[in-house]
Amino acid sequence: MNTAAIFLLASIFLLVILILFYLLKAIMKFRSEKEKLGHRDTSNVGFVVNTFHELVSKLKEKEKELEILRKLAEQRAEDVESYNRDILQSVPSGVMSFDRDLKIKSINSSAEKILGLKAEGAIGKGYDELLGAPIAELLKEGKSVERGEIQYQTSDGRGIHLALTFSPLCDSEGKDIGHILVFTDLTELKALESQAELRKRLSSLGEMSAGIAHELRNPLGVIAGYTKLLSKKVDGALIPTVEAISKEVDVMDRIISDFLSFARPIELNISRVNLNDMINSCVSSIIGNNSNIVVAMDINKSLVISGDEILLRQAFTNLVQNAVEAMKESGKLSFGYTDTADYIEITVSDTGHGVPEGIRDKIFLPFYTTKEKGTGLGLAIVHKTIVSHGGSIIVDSTNAGTTFRLRLPVTVNVK
Repeated sequence: MNTAAIFLLASIFLLVILILFYLLKAIMKFRSEKEKLGHRDTSNVGFVVNTFHELVSKLKEKEKELEILRKLAEQRAEDVESYNRDILQSVPSGVMSFDRDLKIKSINSSAEKILGLKAEGAIGKGYDELLGAPIAELLKEGKSVERGEIQYQTSDGRGIHLALTFSPLCDSEGKDIGHILVFTDLTELKALESQAELRKRLSSLGEMSAGIAHELRNPLGVIAGYTKLLSKKVDGALIPTVEAISKEVDVMDRIISDFLSFARPIELNISRVNLNDMINSCVSSIIGNNSNIVVAMDINKSLVISGDEILLRQAFTNLVQNAVEAMKESGKLSFGYTDTADYIEITVSDTGHGVPEGIRDKIFLPFYTTKEKGTGLGLAIVHKTIVSHGGSIIVDSTNAGTTFRLRLPVTVNVK
């Protein structure tokens, strides 16, 4: 029973006591007047009528007071309910409540954002109409879950990592009236943890492999020298073979150069970089006049960031090159950004075939590639460049395309 109901019952009880009090008072007054008058001829009816009017007048006054108190109690209850609703809508965790038939009763704004749902289209519907596995399976089982973690794909195709709690929902008397699901989006946290681990692995790999790359370059130089000598002494029939050897030597030399560039510690040359101009330059160098690629640039032309322009240009060129190859030279390439007091997030999106979920954790590893031709160092260099600026890079991908989110600090500190 809520506060307003208790207060109303108490007020009614008080009113009844007042009515009884005034009736008793009127009877006693009537008897007293009658004794004083003795046998004289008076109008008992007039006395009773006057007393009744007096009683009614006082009752109306008490009724007004009661109405004021009732409105105050209702307003207090509404304020408490509104305050609780504001708290629920403000918490960063998603909160969904269900009745005993597992139909959605409420959903807060964080749950809408995390799961890509709308409250007006969700209230009253069954869990299986809007939620997919494994959340739907968890609700169907009905077992309580504390601090569970799951991978979930939203209705708009986003893959997210959730920490959740599922428990019975009880009223003030402890009666079971449904279920409540509370969850937090750990996607970005997991991505940062993964990048921290990747950074550690790449650091160790770079230190170890730099020496190996130098050792490979020495015999490669010898092979290149002998190839040039052979090209001058062999007969015409063997020249194509010698040229093929020379070409492969050049390819190997380029791979070693790229790897040494990746393994070498980066020394940043910080300057002010116009982001719009730099990206347009990268797009122009890769796409050129290709009308099959539509470019959407949603970046302020006057936006200036702090960073090493040469390294950032190389990183964005690699991202554009990957996007064009993923779209098979036909599609839409989009750039956007958001900025805060601490960082700027730049998005690079394409409408290509996407990155399969099974390899998303590997795409930043050196020499890992799914292309027939490629060294697998492009995204590894992108990752190293962004991390060296004190930033982070996260990839979101579906069958409809891929988005790279590059987060850079507003001010880069050079150590």
